[in-house]
Amino acid sequence: MSQAPIRIGIGGWTFAPWRGTFYPEGLSQKKELEFATRALGAIEINGTYYSTFKPASFAGWAATAPEGFVFTVKGSRFVTNRKLLADAGESVQRFVGQGLVELGDKLGPIFWQFMATKKFEPQDFQAFIDLLPASHAGVKLRHAIQVRHESFAVPEFVAMCRKAGVAIVYADSPSYPAIADVTGDFVYARLEAGEDDNPLCYPEADFPRWTEAAKAWSAGGLPEGLPYVGDDSAPRVPRETFLFFIHGGKVHAPAAAQELIRRLD
Repeated sequence: MSQAPIRIGIGGWTFAPWRGTFYPEGLSQKKELEFATRALGAIEINGTYYSTFKPASFAGWAATAPEGFVFTVKGSRFVTNRKLLADAGESVQRFVGQGLVELGDKLGPIFWQFMATKKFEPQDFQAFIDLLPASHAGVKLRHAIQVRHESFAVPEFVAMCRKAGVAIVYADSPSYPAIADVTGDFVYARLEAGEDDNPLCYPEADFPRWTEAAKAWSAGGLPEGLPYVGDDSAPRVPRETFLFFIHGGKVHAPAAAQELIRRLD
């Protein structure tokens, strides 16, 4: 069975409780990104949700990471946190144009996260999807969307994303409904139900489940036991798979990512 790359990671790389737990004692903060990109397969850049960065920042991050490492980039709140998404065109262009392409072949999907209060309004959401550029400065762009309101759990939303080739983010969350339908040429999963008092973020008994899910996604399959909404029409082809331990259990998220990497190896 052929498989596409599986990239396991965390959100960001600057977090004080990781010093002395994930990062070795005495490691300078300037060396933390270098260390993280060699211990993990991907990092979700979260700072881009709050502010813009200079092209040199993206170029520097790319230069620090080894070959084969991938950064995903969280889309700006000025795009997603608005009543009328159809009006976000200028903000989308400003976000994409800030220098993301300086990541080069280390640029992964752009991740757009919506507030839990945002409801599915088909016409406006289609307008948003239509605003997402397929490329910038000759570099292909891929997009993933995380929605967190139950109104999105309908076949119409799944079909809309699948037609556009936009991936619906599967989130294992204790607070929000999940949609596991595969709609893009890659899979983007966020495991958000970890706990800080667990040394591996998630219970150890859960790791076989996520190991098998990652393998299934990368081979073009659909993991069993997840919530699917639309029809089963996604082609069975290998898909690059991103899986992040993030949000819940942040203190031990790196340990979880490393444990899953170990099991996949």
